[in-house]
Amino acid sequence: MTELTIRPSEKTDIGAIYEIYENEVLHGMATFDEIPPTRDELLEKRAQIRRLGFPHLVAEIDGRVIAYSYISLYRQRSAYSKTVENAIYVHPSHQGAGVGFKLMTVILQECKKLGLKNVIAVIGDSNNHGSIKLHKKLGFRKVGILNEVGFKFGRWVDVVIMQKQI
Repeated sequence: MTELTIRPSEKTDIGAIYEIYENEVLHGMATFDEIPPTRDELLEKRAQIRRLGFPHLVAEIDGRVIAYSYISLYRQRSAYSKTVENAIYVHPSHQGAGVGFKLMTVILQECKKLGLKNVIAVIGDSNNHGSIKLHKKLGFRKVGILNEVGFKFGRWVDVVIMQKQI
């Protein structure tokens, strides 16, 4: 693998971000979205995350975005203000190559700088061993499973909840 660069996302990255997310919507369980959002909707989500002062990062190789990650509010109520939820999406051709680990390491460093207390991972599908393993390697611990709360691709799907205290 050529050198990996991790940096804040830019509006011009939205095409690559859309491609990565669309693939996950249509073929994966990392999201329970069933219809891909538009590029404009992804731009608005990015802007909302940035307005909150949260990181929205991309990983790129040779100028090509191959993954992205961000944190967002875990819940709206003020008592949750120091707890966030993470999201990470890696292009299928780069999954399992360590990109997610490097990108999430930077996200967690940013969480620490922001004085956050907890990061929650809401992982679609208890069979999503790659994501579960990644979060475990980063120090997350499994705190629960919500059984059969999503229905996608004709089957009921669990959600695994993992937590990391900063």
